[in-house]
Amino acid sequence: MASPSDVDNGSELFSSYEAELKLVQADLNQKLDQIPELAGEPRKSAVRLAERVLEEAHELLDQMRIEKQNIPSSIRSKINQRFRNYESDIDKFERKLKSLADDRKALFGNRYTDDPTTDDQLEQRQQLLSGTDRLDRSSQRLRDSQRIANDTEDIGRGTLADLQLQREQIQHTRVTLLESEGYVDRSVKTLRGMARR
Repeated sequence: MASPSDVDNGSELFSSYEAELKLVQADLNQKLDQIPELAGEPRKSAVRLAERVLEEAHELLDQMRIEKQNIPSSIRSKINQRFRNYESDIDKFERKLKSLADDRKALFGNRYTDDPTTDDQLEQRQQLLSGTDRLDRSSQRLRDSQRIANDTEDIGRGTLADLQLQREQIQHTRVTLLESEGYVDRSVKTLRGMARR
């Protein structure tokens, strides 16, 4: 069983977490009220900030859940009711933030739509199509360059094979020439020997 000082500490800690949670709730409420007025990148940034504050609120609720176990059962029912109210409030904040974060038009601005109707949207779509065409042409040029490089490599490989064959033929001719010179030298010696007789 917990000692009276532990019970007081639990109650004190719970109260301090509760006070901190109220401040976090006020901050979260303020941030959620600002989000609908924003669009584009500022809105995304505000949503991320609100998500961090909501995370902090969940952490405080977890701490409060642990500390309420140390509170005397005589007042725990009141504490449990307050705790459930806080959980309910945080759930509402979470749903509101989710709906604000899921609002694609507000997050991406008026330029986001699946059905272009304004001149800006049509111009943007034309720019995207033009960019896609340029990308396709560049890809085709790149494929052509790759094909030419492969052909050049094949030609180079063939040329090297021809040069190797010609080298072997020249070496063979050189050997044959050296053999022929040897035969000529022997023939000259033989003729000289015959001339002396």
